[in-house]
Amino acid sequence: QVQLVESGGGKVQPGGSLRLSCAASVSIRSITNMGWYRQAPGKQRELVATSTSGGATHYADSVKGRFTISRDSAKVHLQMNGLKSEDTAVYYCNGVSYEVVTGRRVEYWGQGTQVTVSS
Repeated sequence: QVQLVESGGGKVQPGGSLRLSCAASVSIRSITNMGWYRQAPGKQRELVATSTSGGATHYADSVKGRFTISRDSAKVHLQMNGLKSEDTAVYYCNGVSYEVVTGRRVEYWGQGTQVTVSS
């Protein structure tokens, strides 16, 4: 069972920056898709950004130009600049792999880290 552990959350003023990191119990290279999701109070969990093992990235419209997802062999990161109050949420690391023999999709989640943007 792959374990994902997030770090780097906290409180920041509007316009500030934070960098989230997610460490996996296996090599990140072995996980096909890595991504970040967030869930604000009273709202559904939503996609923030994803990164494939092939290097493709995808961002929610609300964070384009402000957030950057990156990955190395050990971690996936989310650099968040120009933070707004509406970015306040619990941020979750997500990983998706496909079993070699069966092709079965397997999904992993971290425990989440709180990001609060407030003056």
